[in-house]
Amino acid sequence: MSEPPRIDDLPAALAGRAFPTVGQWNRLEGRPRTTDFARALRVEVRDPLWMLTRQWQLGEFRGTDGGSPVTATYSVATVPPTRFRPGGGAAGDLPADRPLEAVAERRPVPFAFGADRISFDLRLAIGRRWLKLVGRSPLLRLLNIRQQYVTRYPIALPNPASDADTPRVAHPEVWASMQAVAGRRMDGYLLYQHLKGGGHAADGITGLLNLHRPALAELGARLVAWFEALIDQPAGDDAWDPRRLEHRFSVAATGPAGGEKVLTAQEYPGGRLDWHAFSIDPGGPLGGTDPAPPPINRTVFPAPVRFSGMPLPRWWAVEDGRTNFAAVRPDSTDLARLIFLEFALVYSNDWFHLPCDLPAGTLAEIRGLAVTDVFGQQLWITPAGAGDDQDWQRWSMFTLDTIGDESVPADTGLFLPPVVPKVADGPVLEDVALIRDENANLVWGIERTVRQATGEGRRGSEVAAEVLAHRRRLFPPEPPGDPRAAVAYEAMNSIPENWIPFIPVHVPGDNRSIQLQRAALPGAIDGVPVRPRTALLREGFDAGQPYFVNEEEVPQSGTVVTVAYNRTRWTDGRVVLWLSARRGTGRGEGSSGLAFDSLIDT
Repeated sequence: MSEPPRIDDLPAALAGRAFPTVGQWNRLEGRPRTTDFARALRVEVRDPLWMLTRQWQLGEFRGTDGGSPVTATYSVATVPPTRFRPGGGAAGDLPADRPLEAVAERRPVPFAFGADRISFDLRLAIGRRWLKLVGRSPLLRLLNIRQQYVTRYPIALPNPASDADTPRVAHPEVWASMQAVAGRRMDGYLLYQHLKGGGHAADGITGLLNLHRPALAELGARLVAWFEALIDQPAGDDAWDPRRLEHRFSVAATGPAGGEKVLTAQEYPGGRLDWHAFSIDPGGPLGGTDPAPPPINRTVFPAPVRFSGMPLPRWWAVEDGRTNFAAVRPDSTDLARLIFLEFALVYSNDWFHLPCDLPAGTLAEIRGLAVTDVFGQQLWITPAGAGDDQDWQRWSMFTLDTIGDESVPADTGLFLPPVVPKVADGPVLEDVALIRDENANLVWGIERTVRQATGEGRRGSEVAAEVLAHRRRLFPPEPPGDPRAAVAYEAMNSIPENWIPFIPVHVPGDNRSIQLQRAALPGAIDGVPVRPRTALLREGFDAGQPYFVNEEEVPQSGTVVTVAYNRTRWTDGRVVLWLSARRGTGRGEGSSGLAFDSLIDT
């Protein structure tokens, strides 16, 4: 066991902060031995030399901070971020008419899983919108073309005897909804796809005159604009990284000294987006070199910091007893509490705050700060967090670190991302829990909530049970014959079909690193591999591509990923709606009960 370090020169160690566990603060309290507090409140000093020693120890004789600030003049450069890059995708302009959460979290709304159409709630909403536009048009309302659109863009009635229509037939609510709308309402998303693909709203419609076609074309443009403004979806790649189960994106702004400053959010799980999610990225530029606005120059009056329980400037005064700092017992590694106590007990009466109003959604950096004290001296204040970014003794708060471990100058800017204080969350449409099963040496993706064809979310175990029951009606098993023995051999038992396995495999070119690959278990009816029912676990499934998750993304406690709609209002009152995925913490390990080579009683 190594001996603790020896401090030969205590004043030099305190001044240089050579040992982080050495503190400079202390507290004097009267401790009466009787029920009478009169003598304790006098704060009698029986040893003047001790008092002088304490004043010398706390640095009160140096008098370097004897002048109080009177005025302060500062210059702050503020630049808004103008470029956005989702993960490893292409960079583009950052929209200014919506919060950054919507731009970073938005994901495309799935309208089909392979050949299976889903999201019929939105399909019906788009179709209803189109029929209302046609019915309200003075030029088109006299034409009987509504039924033609229902026929051209139909909602087909599923076949209960077809295994391909099982997702729309096995669930009673979905089957009843499909029966109610089939042949009576139009699939508006088919019309939207037709218009986005370069088609015209009048294509395939009979009985039109030449004056009707421009009117339908104008209504088609209005329908496309309405739907694209209804739900915010990415035009290209989204920021969700399915391999890491989190969002990765970058924003860029013009640096105060020219050039470009790139900020990257490497591990944003979704939900609350703030400055601490970003880091300075010294990588490639994004093209954000727009002209910077003029700096903010102001002269203000500093005000001393005040809070309950703070030390009073006069010694012969009774402090506020509502705050008991002596009851705080931090550990030697609890740096946050240690910093707070040092601020509250030693330097709290030396702090001043300056009013500085900054616009939201800007990257701010103080270009200069000059303070004039009561003696008329002007002091130029430099940032406390300046220096090497890798210096562990560097003190800073609310600043951004730099990606990498190279020795680079620390960034002293302050980022106020263009976000909103509150976001309303809709009902969960997809909920996947990734847990570890040490008995089976697998990671399971449990689809606890899946999206039905009508757009609502439902418990995954109920959906899997209903699908299995419907398929057993379609493919009834052969009646068992007389057993030849009292026991039978079972190669593998069956588990619920909402449990999707992930098997550990080696990373290509590496014999030690492990990644998790999505696998499949055979179905209980025909042995066909079970397909995932959530977009989270269907990543690359329809394209026939494998899906990998980094092994470290599923800790011992597991992880949970949910998908839901989010709604908020931007600063101009505009409503913003988007579909997003969020990651949370799991509840530990689990077991599926998967077993091999078993003997069952016949």
